[in-house]
Order: sequence, then C-alpha cells, then structure tokens
Amino acid sequence: MLKKILIGLVVVLVLLQFVPMDKTNPVADPAKDFLVVHQTSPEIATIIKNSCYDCHSHQTEYPWYSNVAPVNFFIKNHILEARKHLNFSLWSEYSDKKRDHKLEECSEAVSEGEMPLKSFTWMHPEARLSDDQKALLADYFKSLRGNTPMEGDTDEH
Repeated sequence: MLKKILIGLVVVLVLLQFVPMDKTNPVADPAKDFLVVHQTSPEIATIIKNSCYDCHSHQTEYPWYSNVAPVNFFIKNHILEARKHLNFSLWSEYSDKKRDHKLEECSEAVSEGEMPLKSFTWMHPEARLSDDQKALLADYFKSLRGNTPMEGDTDEH
C-alpha cells in the first residue's frame, strides 16, 4: 500500500512539472517607480532592488528553482501577495496617505528584521541586509514620509 502511495506521489510530482507557470512581469511605466519618483541614490537603490524588488515590483527575476513544481506555485503566489501588499513599480499610483503608510511599514519591517524574509535571503544572499544597511534603509524610508512627490513632480534644475 505504501509503495502505491509513493508511486502515485512521484507520478503527481512529475505531471506537475508540465503545468506551466506564467513568469511574465506586467509592463510597468518607469516614471511610476519608487526609485524614479524619489530619485533614490544609487547606493540605496541597489540595496532596495536586491532586497525588495523581486517580490515587491514588476521587475521580478525568477530563480532557476522557480521551474520546479510545486515550488513554483509557492513562489508565484508569494510574489502576487507581496505585490498586492506593496508594489514599488506602481508607487505613484498610491495616494499620499497610502504612500506615507507604506513608508512607515517599510521602515519598521526593515529595522525589525521582518523584511526581507529569511526564506528569501536563504537563496538570495545578495538580499541579506547588514545592520548598517537596515539602519540606512529604515532612515531613508522615514525621511521620505510627508515628502512623497506625485508623478511628474521632479525637480529638474
């Protein structure tokens, strides 16, 4: 009986490999992106891209293991949920109040070590934040509160 269950499980896992996962990133207007809207410095932009953008933007870079079921289903669901909660690619579409709240959440999540998730940094060492990087990001997000320019509100002097 156990042998039949194991064979059935293996067959299901093999068949799942043929279920395609859509890895297409939605088209995003770069002018709406958080880093563009806030003219983020290259140093901070690199940290945010490495630690946040795979899940919280339309710039997801899917790793090799996203081709393996059932892991791919977990990853896709995780990304969709993360984008629903916070999407840096759609930053300028948020209201001022929502942006302010998201900045507060970002600062707290980074400073308290809740983000990036341990399950993400385990396979993405470049996303791990040092204590100095956590402080830098948390302070950066705090500094933007109440200073959230609308799309097109750039200072080009």
